[in-house]
Amino acid sequence: MGGVHPPENKLSTKSNITELPVPKAVIIPLGQHLGVPAKPLVNKGDDVKVGQLIAASEGFVSANIHSSVSGKVLKIDKALDSSGYTRDAIFINVEGDEWEDSIDRSPEIKKEISLSGAEITKKLAEAGIVGLGGATFPSHVKASVPKGKKAEYLIINGVECEPYLTADHMIMLEKPEELLVGIEIIKKALGVSAAIIGIENNKPDAIEKLSDIAGSYSGTTIQALKVQYPQGGEKQLIQAILKREVPSGGLPIDIGAVVFNVGTVYAIYEAIQKNKPLFERVVTVTGKSISKPSNFKVRLGTQVSELIEAAGGLPEDTGKIINGGPMMGKSLASTEIPVVKGSSGILIIKDEESKRKEIKPCIRCSKCVSVCPMGLEPFLLGVLGEKSMFARLEEEKVMDCIECGSCSFTCPSGRPLLDFIRFGKSNVGRIIRSRKQS
Repeated sequence: MGGVHPPENKLSTKSNITELPVPKAVIIPLGQHLGVPAKPLVNKGDDVKVGQLIAASEGFVSANIHSSVSGKVLKIDKALDSSGYTRDAIFINVEGDEWEDSIDRSPEIKKEISLSGAEITKKLAEAGIVGLGGATFPSHVKASVPKGKKAEYLIINGVECEPYLTADHMIMLEKPEELLVGIEIIKKALGVSAAIIGIENNKPDAIEKLSDIAGSYSGTTIQALKVQYPQGGEKQLIQAILKREVPSGGLPIDIGAVVFNVGTVYAIYEAIQKNKPLFERVVTVTGKSISKPSNFKVRLGTQVSELIEAAGGLPEDTGKIINGGPMMGKSLASTEIPVVKGSSGILIIKDEESKRKEIKPCIRCSKCVSVCPMGLEPFLLGVLGEKSMFARLEEEKVMDCIECGSCSFTCPSGRPLLDFIRFGKSNVGRIIRSRKQS
């Protein structure tokens, strides 16, 4: 299986989910999901409510966007995103907090599922639900089993193996019943009877809590897993739980599995049972120098700077601010960027820990090969990416790389293998898409 075991540093593991105050303004990007960006349905000067559809999906692999606040549309313009590029976004000035009347805001847990499988899938598309584990793949697409394929198992990813992050852990502790109902909803949409929730052994409280409740839900079980990064990857989780291997270039459904992250399952519960679109999510804000490592429920479009301020402010010894966790996350150029559907965490790295090691020549130790969970040769992919040898990269199956960073983490020569591989992979992906369109 490969993988590594970096220091966990789950500093916010005792921090209950706290609702962040509604911001004074939000910036809501139109491309918060894998696939085609949504098309705006509002104009400058329009009044909007919380939960109102403000941008419509532009294809099957796309997602609706809803307002996270009530107020007036200031403009539709370019805004900086976490990648450092400017993207189209809707700017809204907040006025009050008026929600769409159709959203059920009561605390009552609704267990009865009245919608059919097809109606559930349609509702997921309407609510703009995407994968909240980081990939942001539209959930209605994942819940639509392709013709000729059959789903046998629903796998729920409660691993959260990325160091520092605890948002999913807190959801499992604070919303266990909602998660179990959400799992029943997805089972109905997929037409499966068996669901397995995979949780690493470093979360015994979550394992115990969900195990106590799961007995009331037929076909749903909890499986405790050894702690091993990147076990939260879809293919690695399936292999750990089902002992089945997703073929190169294939998808989990090819071996009868469908995987959903616990944050996504909770969003699905709210969409189906409470008629609540995806306009807020739980985000971990943490770091060794942060005075109040926290898990916040945040309205999408809120600026990262506001989350950091709520966690005690930016420490003086800050070297980097990471969007996500330390292994797969990317450094932010600014804190004036909005929280989006895929924002799982904000990590503040101390200056002394943020500096890269001196890059030395590869010593052919093969450590990167032994830890690669996909059975690739990262040292070779790194060289090919560095030299822009894209045809060879495709032959060496660079698209199978899940960008977990285990290779860079374990390299004694400090080589930025993941950087070179990401560069190569993005170019190979572009070449493949262009070839398919021609």
